[in-house]
Amino acid sequence: MNVEKAKVLVLDDERSVADTMTQILRLYGYSATAAYDPLQAIEWLSSHPCDVLIADVVFEPGQMSGIELAIRLRATLPDCKILLISGNNSTSELLQRAAEQGFWFDILAKPVHPSIVLERLTWMISPSGPIPAGHSPVS
Repeated sequence: MNVEKAKVLVLDDERSVADTMTQILRLYGYSATAAYDPLQAIEWLSSHPCDVLIADVVFEPGQMSGIELAIRLRATLPDCKILLISGNNSTSELLQRAAEQGFWFDILAKPVHPSIVLERLTWMISPSGPIPAGHSPVS
């Protein structure tokens, strides 16, 4: 997959974070779109399959987590790569529950510099690709 053709959805309830990351990705040749809540992301993904989802993990109380969205996405878009980003302490518990269900996700801790995200995306979409999620824990 080529960077210029990679479609990325950036999901974060902090609009400035989602919008900034989307703009940076576009500058680097990605076709990037921002979403601000999990339900909006699900609606968008239903008609715009993407190659990569970059998602925050924790949203407002009552909303699904980024991990729950990622698990759901594995069923509907199994080839979509998923990169989670979180600055919340409850993330490790959510990741543990996902692992108990057989799901492993790549995660970066907030704050994360955009260069790290770009490096991780390049690795994720490289022709050799990463180890498929669900097969091995990712560092």
